Amino acid sequence: MTAGTDSVGGRRHAYFSQERIVLAIAAAMFVVFGVTLPGFLDPGNLLSLVQSVSILGILAIGMALTIIGRGIDLAIISTMAMSVAWVIFMLSNGTPLWQAVLLGYVFVVCIGLVIGFLVAYAEIPAIFATLAMTTAIYGFTRVAFVDIDLLFIPESAAWTRDFGAGYVFGIPIPVIAFALVALLAHLFLRYTKPGVFIRSMGDNPLKARIAGMPTRPMILLQYVMSSTIAFFAGLVLATLVGTMNTRVVNSTMVYDVILVVVLGGIVLSGGRGGVFNVIVGTLLIGIFLNGMTIMNVPYSIQNLIKGVILLVAIIIDTVLNPRDEQTSQQGDI
Repeated sequence: MTAGTDSVGGRRHAYFSQERIVLAIAAAMFVVFGVTLPGFLDPGNLLSLVQSVSILGILAIGMALTIIGRGIDLAIISTMAMSVAWVIFMLSNGTPLWQAVLLGYVFVVCIGLVIGFLVAYAEIPAIFATLAMTTAIYGFTRVAFVDIDLLFIPESAAWTRDFGAGYVFGIPIPVIAFALVALLAHLFLRYTKPGVFIRSMGDNPLKARIAGMPTRPMILLQYVMSSTIAFFAGLVLATLVGTMNTRVVNSTMVYDVILVVVLGGIVLSGGRGGVFNVIVGTLLIGIFLNGMTIMNVPYSIQNLIKGVILLVAIIIDTVLNPRDEQTSQQGDI
């Protein structure tokens, strides 16, 4: 009798999983906004919605990979903005596109390796290492490479707008880019040995070490992947709007990314969650932010609402998934 009850309870818990609840809320919010907000269902607004959601989703995939591995990457926006700003700066000074992109990618790999080294070998808590690197990346790039805030893609590379603002079979390329990154991340976590290692060390780092998993190299890998995904998201964003504004580093965008990840159901203590969680979280936040914009909710009020939602989501995550001794020792969120 007990076994049968447990089985029913388990099925009920699976049916009412967080990602399904969030997906249902997103669908209900879409219907309510569509009925009550004039212009919400306009093709132009929906296009803007899916494009902005795609950029946020790509960044959230990178953030999720680090959190699943029991880390966090607060430098993901700084990496995105400053690396792509340097690429555009090089293009404006006549550097061939392939060379500018290659140098930009080498730059983000170096960023990922530095962050990974600080976390894995210097054993600095990820939240502090990446917070410090946010400022370091911005300051170093402004001093060494780019000395202006707003950079426009030059006319010589104007054809790249066909990438970010283009379509394939009627589907915006940013949406396709998000789907591609999500698919690759899913395959990585599900079917590759490094993906299994990252999930295992996120779930129980001590057990992973005892089992002989190369946890330190895996930490390096997850931050290199996060930086790479940030670079790709920046390229999609820059080719979509034709610019890169480095002031985005000081915006609340990183909190939007974390909000997507937490609301979607990625467990902050590591080891649990997947790509589908990111997708449903992205849909919910994208619809929510678009609706508030149409309602002309002041930006400061939007930030207040997002902050409250993020705080509540973190509290719920802490209650449902309490941190263990290793998490407390590491100092991660």
